[in-house]
Amino acid sequence: MTTETPTPAITTTKLSVAHKAVGPRTWVAGVAANLVTGVLGILFLIPLLWVVFAAFDADAGLKLEWPGSDLSLDNFRAVLTPETTYRPMWNGLVLCVGSTAIAIVVATLAAYPLSRFETRYKRPFLLTILFSTGLPITAIMVPVYGLFVQLNLVDTISGTVAFMATTALPMSIFLMKNFMDGVPLTLEEAAWTDGATSMQTLRHIVLPLMWPGMSVVMIFTFIGMWGNFFIPFILLLSPDRLPASVSIFTFFGQYGSVQWGQLAAYSILYTLPVVLLYVLLSRRLGGAFNFGGALKG
Repeated sequence: MTTETPTPAITTTKLSVAHKAVGPRTWVAGVAANLVTGVLGILFLIPLLWVVFAAFDADAGLKLEWPGSDLSLDNFRAVLTPETTYRPMWNGLVLCVGSTAIAIVVATLAAYPLSRFETRYKRPFLLTILFSTGLPITAIMVPVYGLFVQLNLVDTISGTVAFMATTALPMSIFLMKNFMDGVPLTLEEAAWTDGATSMQTLRHIVLPLMWPGMSVVMIFTFIGMWGNFFIPFILLLSPDRLPASVSIFTFFGQYGSVQWGQLAAYSILYTLPVVLLYVLLSRRLGGAFNFGGALKG
């Protein structure tokens, strides 16, 4: 004799409530949200389309137009010269890679004690970091320039790298500490029991687990340095030492008019390092931190 299992009444009630929840108002709200998001996406897409179309148009202007039969690579040939692109790109890579490396190392060493130890100076230090992130760079450039003049660091790559790394430290330390807080302290305590030092646990346990977070900080710092115009414009004087973020400014006043097609082509080339960096590190950003397996057993 077969006995059928009755369907629980609570399940039927939940299904009916869920069905009633998806009503006309919810549908209208979803459509409205999609429309607003689509409009905003189009508004962001139009300037990007202008850059792409103008880069392949020899007679490009401010109007968004499809190049059509005038599609050519003349704008790229015009800007792909050592003075316009190659040397500024190299200078920008030297400045950004150097400042990013210094910022990541110093931020890691500063974030570790802030994440792992409790002191009475921890909260004031974190508040100072937060205050530094909102301090405009224009407010400190005058005393910084005076200091660089006294130390003979004006128009030097090393001095500019050091100052750019310093400006990136507040946000880098704050982000690095938040990512480091996600690493369970239990793993380090087990390593300390086996005789490992704090630096050994930082190197062999904490950093491998928080590598996705470090990738985020690295990309964030590099993008901020790559697009930095004001600092190298003030501290670097020689044209052969200026990065791409400063040399792009020459398109707006050279020969009395703006070469829009060449400016668009240069803009595409200027974004390539950031895009390549993101592509190389994208696999590290694909998921959240998985520490559950490390705590079992």
